[in-house]
Amino acid sequence: QVHLVESGGGLVQPGGSLRLSCAASGSISSINAMGWYRQAPGKRRELVAIISSGRSTDYADPVKGRFTISRDNTKNTVILQMNSLKPEDTAVYYCNAGGVYQIGLGYPRDYWGQGTQVTVSS
Repeated sequence: QVHLVESGGGLVQPGGSLRLSCAASGSISSINAMGWYRQAPGKRRELVAIISSGRSTDYADPVKGRFTISRDNTKNTVILQMNSLKPEDTAVYYCNAGGVYQIGLGYPRDYWGQGTQVTVSS
């Protein structure tokens, strides 16, 4: 079994910054893509940013130029640096590990973290 543990959420004023971290643990052989999604009240979960094992990145249009995603493949961690935060960034942020190969398991699986609340408000 693989577990994703997120940290770094909280309350911040508009224009402020937060740094989200997600660590994957378990009998992991490799992880294809790692990403961050968010879900605001009454809205569907949406992709925020994603990074491949080769460190290619993609961002949702609303966060381009403000958020930066990075990963450490040796530690199976992914970081989301969020700058110039806006009230519309308020949501629960979820970490995702896609295409996880576990030792002894011949097919990939996807895993989600439990979510961390980000609130941007004055």
